[in-house]
Amino acid sequence: MEEYENVDIAYHDERIYQQLLDEQIEMNHNLEDYIAKWCHEVKLPLSALMMMNEKNTSELKDQYKEQLEKINMYLNNALVGCKVQSNLYDIQINKLCLQNCIHTAIKNSRYFLIKNHFDIQIENVDEEVYSDSEWLTYILDQLISNAIKYASDEPKLHIWCEKQQECIHLYFEDNGEGIRDTDLPRIFERGYTGSNHHNGLYKSTGMGLYMVKLMIDKLGHEIEVDSEFHHYTRFHITFRSNAKFFNL
Repeated sequence: MEEYENVDIAYHDERIYQQLLDEQIEMNHNLEDYIAKWCHEVKLPLSALMMMNEKNTSELKDQYKEQLEKINMYLNNALVGCKVQSNLYDIQINKLCLQNCIHTAIKNSRYFLIKNHFDIQIENVDEEVYSDSEWLTYILDQLISNAIKYASDEPKLHIWCEKQQECIHLYFEDNGEGIRDTDLPRIFERGYTGSNHHNGLYKSTGMGLYMVKLMIDKLGHEIEVDSEFHHYTRFHITFRSNAKFFNL
């Protein structure tokens, strides 16, 4: 740029804008860190309330329990959401047993699975993959949450794995409301809620599957979805052998 006129002004403006950008990035990081710490702090009194409710003998006990479980789920979602969109947290890639992550995700949603009388079938999931356990569990949490949200009158959840050459294929299939053909191409878009509202019982934010796709891409996995409206929805996650890439 030395041959241009007023090059000193250009360099000065560049320094000013770079400083403003650095300050905004630091503010964003501080906000993400604050929200993450706030979620951790709120979970302490929430856990105390959940323990106190176990001793509750009133007729409202089950209603309290359901609302507390929802708050706990939303806090977990917010906490992981901060991590996946922030540069403050590194991805921790390790060799994982899919079975353990699946059982943890089911345990996280056990209250709602039991409440809705889900028939759960799990097959051939004792496979090892390279991933981040916290992120992968969150992804599975979201898939189970969707199955619960759009469950049929006799809900079923079928989870299974298939091994093919150097890939592990994980399938989550439910017999719920399904997804309309017009909505299917857009379900991973940020804020997209689609036309399924389960008779107005749930209000979707359109962030759950967006976060799932964001995590899947960062982890180097792949996700696809197949659905027939009023019949089933099947999510398919592909884990490729990436041990060499991560030097593991």
